[in-house]
Amino acid sequence: MEPPCDNGHVDPDSFSALLTSEGQALLASLRDYDPGQELAVATRLRREHPAGLVSAALAQARLRQRAVAKFGEDAYRMYFTPNGVEQATRTSVAAYRAGRFTALGVRGVADLCCGIGGDAIALARAGVEVLAVDRDPLTCAVAKANAEALGLDALIEVRCADVAEVDTGAYDAVFVDPARRGGRGRIFDPEAYSPPLSWAVGAARKAPFAALKIAPGVPHEAVPAEAEAEWISDGGDVKEAVLWFGTEPGTRRATLLPGGISVVGRGLPDPAVRPVGRWLYEPDGAVIRAHLVAEAAEAVGGGLIDETIAYVTADELRPVPYASAYEITDVLPFGLKSLKALMRKREIGVAVIKKRGSAIEPDDLRRKLKLSGPNSCVIILTRVAGAPSMLIGQPAAATAAT
Repeated sequence: MEPPCDNGHVDPDSFSALLTSEGQALLASLRDYDPGQELAVATRLRREHPAGLVSAALAQARLRQRAVAKFGEDAYRMYFTPNGVEQATRTSVAAYRAGRFTALGVRGVADLCCGIGGDAIALARAGVEVLAVDRDPLTCAVAKANAEALGLDALIEVRCADVAEVDTGAYDAVFVDPARRGGRGRIFDPEAYSPPLSWAVGAARKAPFAALKIAPGVPHEAVPAEAEAEWISDGGDVKEAVLWFGTEPGTRRATLLPGGISVVGRGLPDPAVRPVGRWLYEPDGAVIRAHLVAEAAEAVGGGLIDETIAYVTADELRPVPYASAYEITDVLPFGLKSLKALMRKREIGVAVIKKRGSAIEPDDLRRKLKLSGPNSCVIILTRVAGAPSMLIGQPAAATAAT
């Protein structure tokens, strides 16, 4: 059902060659090579090895270097395709999800659309037996090689098949990670996923437990009533949304990694709009995506600066792990001339420029300001009660330190 990946410089024959002793030695020699020197490196290696093998090894070395951001040191033992690096779940998120599965008592998972095996690896490391299924033969070969390279092949069975034809009845849970990219880039319509979200929901309903990985921008109205919807961020960046079945129907949750802190929706009404106070809170992106700004506002005793903007303002500082706080010194109507004058007066040489609800591009503004001086600040371009505005301040941590 899911289309084969675009494997770029990777093909089945060249990948198989990488698994030979000669291929392994080549990969080991390229662990820390500089891609900027690739031509010279390739020329040297081709004197001793077949050109096709050298090209495959160089391509794999580049992919491994890219994958370090998601897989850490494991990346240097793993294998990838270009799409696999792009779409695989990062280790921190996969480990968190595996932990949720095991907390539910799950001992076996059918991982449908497994890709290069990022989630299967995390599940196996948590002691879960995994059936990893993908339609593309090369992707399956890569997933199998990864399981073997990490010593997890006893727990991971890789099967090359159409996910629609796989019987998952023997497993406690189903995990589905549909392809969300096509020939023109990201796919935003859940029914255009491969397989479509409706198919994945149908597969989920047949299992005691299930998790469906989807894009974080999924419309809330597309979430089935019986599913728990969880938005996950890692290091402040929203990574994905997950629909859970068999857990807490109708729940909306925002989870922040690496700490694993969760905010759970309680059905609060939208916060009231109020004048900008001394403190401004910027909720984590997962909190915003999960529509839990009201919960964040209640926690800090604040309200919104504008009914359409996810900034919360309050008169006192109440640190919470799911929102960044700034002490606001100035609230001004937007104006380049007045902002430049203020920056000169305060000798601001470094400014963090943030925006929400503003058409101004931070990089363009920074060039026009021509900042110079020993001091720093935060400039927030936004709307206050519908009016384009500039908020000037400092991060709460910097304020507390002075």
